[in-house]
Amino acid sequence: MMSVVATWAIAGVATAGVITRPMRWPEWIWAVGGALLLLGLGLIPLADASNAVGKGLDVYLFLIGMMLLSETARAEGLFDWVAATAVNFAGGSTLRLFVLVYLTGVVVTTFLSNDATAVVLTPAVFAAAKKAEAEPLPLLFACALIANAASFVLPISNPANLVLYGGHMPALTQWLGSFALPSLASIVVTFGGLWFAERKLLSGACAKAVDRQPLSRGGYAAFASILLTAVLLTTMSALDQPLGYPTAVAGLVAALGVSAFARRSPLLLAKNVSWGVLLLVAGLFVLVEAMNVTGVIGRIAAWLSAASQEPASAAIQAGTILAIGSNLINNLPAGLIASTAAAQAQPPHLVIDSLLIGVDIGPNLSVTGSLATILWLQVVRREGEDVGFWRFLKVGCFVMPLALAAALCARLFIASV
Repeated sequence: MMSVVATWAIAGVATAGVITRPMRWPEWIWAVGGALLLLGLGLIPLADASNAVGKGLDVYLFLIGMMLLSETARAEGLFDWVAATAVNFAGGSTLRLFVLVYLTGVVVTTFLSNDATAVVLTPAVFAAAKKAEAEPLPLLFACALIANAASFVLPISNPANLVLYGGHMPALTQWLGSFALPSLASIVVTFGGLWFAERKLLSGACAKAVDRQPLSRGGYAAFASILLTAVLLTTMSALDQPLGYPTAVAGLVAALGVSAFARRSPLLLAKNVSWGVLLLVAGLFVLVEAMNVTGVIGRIAAWLSAASQEPASAAIQAGTILAIGSNLINNLPAGLIASTAAAQAQPPHLVIDSLLIGVDIGPNLSVTGSLATILWLQVVRREGEDVGFWRFLKVGCFVMPLALAAALCARLFIASV
């Protein structure tokens, strides 16, 4: 019993550290520190910890590729060019600029993942807001919320999808049959909710036109790399193949190729990549495995198995609980717990699909809900804008429950026809 209490105490403190960042230490320090403490005290065997870290290989590779693509685009000025283009298309309307940002976020999230929206689109949107002399927060919120709201349009849209299905993704046709309508409901309701919550800041005018510097050859190459990566990942998803290796290779080839094309050292790109994110994910995998050793996931699996006697009710309960839980411990560990429990309980597909909806939409409640939102917050802070926990929660409390209810109801509707 003492070992169980100690394990939960360490995991709880480490997770709280990731969420609140005491002393402004990076998130990865708390996750890795908690994992090492569990190992040092013998609360998790080394073999179990190693296996837990190994489970995240596909996620690590996926993130490496996306971060390399992002830094390549940033270095070649693609963000500034996209920002100026968006401002000029908006024609002096802040609301029109907001719509453009949101629609772009849908496309980026769908074909490049929610993490790409956080690290690739957010800097461009911040630059657009500065160029347009518009209030940046509603536009930045659009990046954060659509990164989660559209993150189950395709299997590649969120690394948490890889985690929840344990690397064995449904076929693309089956995926679209289950999630096309719920995704549409999530995207539309999130847009309406965010517009309503921020309507005062979106009612003003912005600059009608700004100077746009011609895109360099390196910028065109970076843009082409992103498009080719999107095609590659969509193809791999359709073929039901792992996504980590192709994403990492695409990012590495883009970084080396564009750097050579622009006559710039690729080491400068590597220096700016947030490598600590990989340590954060690895630490979270170990923390979840330690909780699994205590038997708690077995109890969750038992509840899930019993509740699944009534699939519709179980789907609503499971999706809602996981959505809220994702904000308490972050959606990656929450998704890992749900995946492990589901593997033991073997609930109906409807329940598993609802778990995925919960783990993807739920993080829109708070700034600590998902890895994408944490990455988004890091980008926002790097650009000089700091979004407080309560400011995000005020928007999330209004938007997330509406989108979650709409998506879950859409999935139940599909199951009933």
